[in-house]
Amino acid sequence: MKQRHIAHYIILLLVSLIIVFPLYLMFVMAFKDSKEILGSRYLLPSLSPTFDNFIRIFQAASFGIYLVNTIIVVTGILVLQLVMIIPAAYVFARFPSRISGFLFILYVIQIMLPLEALIIPNYRIMNAFGLINTRVAMILPFVGSGYCAFLLRQAFKQIPRSLEDAAVIDGCGHFGLLRNVFIPLSKPTITVFSMISVATHWNDYLWPLIITDSNIVRTLTIGLGMFVQHESGADWGMLMAATVFITLPIILLFLILQHTFLESFLTSGIKG
Repeated sequence: MKQRHIAHYIILLLVSLIIVFPLYLMFVMAFKDSKEILGSRYLLPSLSPTFDNFIRIFQAASFGIYLVNTIIVVTGILVLQLVMIIPAAYVFARFPSRISGFLFILYVIQIMLPLEALIIPNYRIMNAFGLINTRVAMILPFVGSGYCAFLLRQAFKQIPRSLEDAAVIDGCGHFGLLRNVFIPLSKPTITVFSMISVATHWNDYLWPLIITDSNIVRTLTIGLGMFVQHESGADWGMLMAATVFITLPIILLFLILQHTFLESFLTSGIKG
């Protein structure tokens, strides 16, 4: 048994090193100049780290504008998803009927549809409403999240009826139940979905690339792609600095909320 545990730990260590090494290399190269990156010690941290690469990327591209656009888009998507899906999940969990069951199946089917299959219909709808090259066009197609509906419906179904009945006796209506019972008891699930939603749309590349054509509304991933093409891979320090600037917020978000993330998986099962 001990040998088996040791083998498991060795495998986990090797997999962790494979995953962490690119991140390590990215951070190390971001604080080096070109001579150090092309030198013999490129794998080791710099003895004289510099922030020049970060200063230069802001001079070379509009990363400040890209960051603001990304925050607006990601926040807008998440807020609208929660505002729309939380009441829908409450209905799916507590008011089963043929209509609600059919609508829930449609939400689940949406999970199985790849984004590429919806690009042309979404683009035609945005074009019909004159929303091309706007932040709104990057937000609207993702508001009705089937994944969010599924997670919250399962979380709401696990809440005991006795708590709901007690709240009703105290005078809570439907919105009072959501505010005082369902949402507080489902915070781990809501937090996990929020992290997944933010990470997914923070890194989204294809839809913003198609729907935007000016720097005023472009997001970080599009800005990085254009920056890479502009640099042609010549200045690795700047490229790694730009990549660190884009990925660091998501890494920090996970590190801050990792306890809640793990708690959701440890304390909540899925019941039909």
